[in-house]
Amino acid sequence: MEVVTSTSSSSMSIKWFLKEKGFDEQSIDKMLTKCKQLEKAQTDVASENWDYLSNIVGIQDRKLPYIVSRCPKILTLRLHERLIPMFECLSSLGRNPREVTSAITKFPPILAHSLEEKLCPLLAFFQALGVPESHLGKILLFNPRLISYGIETKLAVIVSFLASLGLDKDGGMIGQVLVKHPFLMGYSVEKRLRPTTEFLKSSVGLNDDGVLSVFMNFPQVVCRDVGKILKPNYEYLKECGFGDSQIATMVVGYPPVLIKSVKNSLQPRIRFLVDVMGRGLDEVASYPQFFHHGLKKKVEWRYKLVKKSNVDCSLRDMLDCNTKKFHEKFGV
Repeated sequence: MEVVTSTSSSSMSIKWFLKEKGFDEQSIDKMLTKCKQLEKAQTDVASENWDYLSNIVGIQDRKLPYIVSRCPKILTLRLHERLIPMFECLSSLGRNPREVTSAITKFPPILAHSLEEKLCPLLAFFQALGVPESHLGKILLFNPRLISYGIETKLAVIVSFLASLGLDKDGGMIGQVLVKHPFLMGYSVEKRLRPTTEFLKSSVGLNDDGVLSVFMNFPQVVCRDVGKILKPNYEYLKECGFGDSQIATMVVGYPPVLIKSVKNSLQPRIRFLVDVMGRGLDEVASYPQFFHHGLKKKVEWRYKLVKKSNVDCSLRDMLDCNTKKFHEKFGV
């Protein structure tokens, strides 16, 4: 007589459960390999968790299989001891339920982490950096992967690097940077943040205050690859005829000039500036926000109105105001 162990019985039961939810054999095998606990999961627990994710958390039925496949452990957790407390805590951080649902969809393992051991210490860590309580949710829900990083082994290392650049931990400067770009905490200091910082100093020619300004105003720039993004943009600006000091001034004034698409953004704007408007590069050097304005909807449209009225004005005067003030200023 064949003896069926409880483990094999549970495994067969959870497989039938997953098949009923639309998973094929290959997907089920991958999930069982990824999460050994799933093999011993009780179908009533898995079913209860599935219904909770669908009915309470608000995960769409078509997305639920994807979320479970990304983090099968969700089906093994005790609902009232783990899932509900974590979801309710996350919900208290969000401005609306959709933010929490979106965060779970982006990074399903966020639900499998411990509330006491991971989430609470993480929130306390960010608060100590000066992140306002009202912005804690923005940071975590925008980049839910943060919960998977070790505080001492990763996050504190990045904070120490930022502090070495002059960003004040106690004064809230680092907190401001994180609110602007939560993804910065996911990058490696040695592989990304330090190389971009050195590039800004050695190649672009920024001083310490200039680098600090880039971190504070547009931290996305220091998260981009030097070889693939920053250096090609810098070299293009050099080819256009901008001097070293002009490029440094532009980067401090409008850091995204180093990460904008050369083909789709920088090149068309410079061509229009020089070939159509007949203006010099020095105007852009003193007003780098020129690259921020939409070419078709704003620059070209306002240029046509100004030219038609035969008005002589600087780029800054023409662009650095809303539509109402533009009409009032130039009477067009």
